Amino acid sequence: MIETRQPDPAETPVAIGACRAVTITAVSETGWWDTPRMMADIKAGGGAAACQWRMRFDPDNAAGSCSLIEVEGLDGVTRRILLDAGWNADYMAERFRATGVDRLLAEGGIDFLLLSHEHLDHFWGIEAVLRLAPAIPILVPGTLREEGLAWLRGGSFPEAGIANRVPHRGPLVRMLPGGVHRLMPGLASVTFDLPILLDIRGEQSLYANVAGEGMVCITGCCHQGVLNLVDYAKDHLECGGQVYGLYGGLHLAPFAGMSEEQAQTVRALGRYGFRRIAANHCTGAEAIALMRRLGYPVVGGSGRDGSDGTAHLGNGDSVRF
Repeated sequence: MIETRQPDPAETPVAIGACRAVTITAVSETGWWDTPRMMADIKAGGGAAACQWRMRFDPDNAAGSCSLIEVEGLDGVTRRILLDAGWNADYMAERFRATGVDRLLAEGGIDFLLLSHEHLDHFWGIEAVLRLAPAIPILVPGTLREEGLAWLRGGSFPEAGIANRVPHRGPLVRMLPGGVHRLMPGLASVTFDLPILLDIRGEQSLYANVAGEGMVCITGCCHQGVLNLVDYAKDHLECGGQVYGLYGGLHLAPFAGMSEEQAQTVRALGRYGFRRIAANHCTGAEAIALMRRLGYPVVGGSGRDGSDGTAHLGNGDSVRF
């Protein structure tokens, strides 16, 4: 399923094939419960430039980001991917039960876990996955720190007060920056190499080509910038000129309060002509509200299971592209 050759940056445009449809369920889009508490923990740990693996965070404030991606192939076969693993393992275990992901993991119904990036709210909940599927293949950014690799092996970090008690026993694939990784017909990943807060580097995002509809851009937090995310598809993927949908955290006003630069980014999204936008997680309420005022086709949610309101796709909600 996974093409193992090294990505070739000179191969442009890259053909990734096509799929019939993509359905994404927000298993949890709530990274943490209280933003002031989160910001206070970061400040106490040395600030945004300090290393997350040496910081202590309030465990009662931890939730996590995780999505189930179901790709229906042109052959009628559906393949499933888990995007990220959340933060609080016990909370994620509850979310897995609520969405049926626990059964899929236990029965081998998920092809692999893809880690978008190393931030704690996407990664520190890995034990919840490994309790059910310790040998699941995991695809990580090639920029992952040594601490991240140790975490997968069952590492503990006393300074941070955390431990992963279930070592990963399956294949581990490092997704190198510099080109397009074709994962299955109609789905590819790209690792963007850039520094991000809490002394972490790199984020990988997904691109799905839905036959007859166009490109769907799928992101965990989009630290590389949502305009860069979409422009990469247009510049490097054979099907990238026809943009269809957008899903995930867009890192626009994630801590409340939207800057003018962020507002300009939201306005610039209009030039792509998205026909469906399901933004959540680190996409702040002000950014969502501006999208709606601009008439963008934003998908709302139920507001259940801890999600803050119905303006965005929330916990347990699904979108189909």
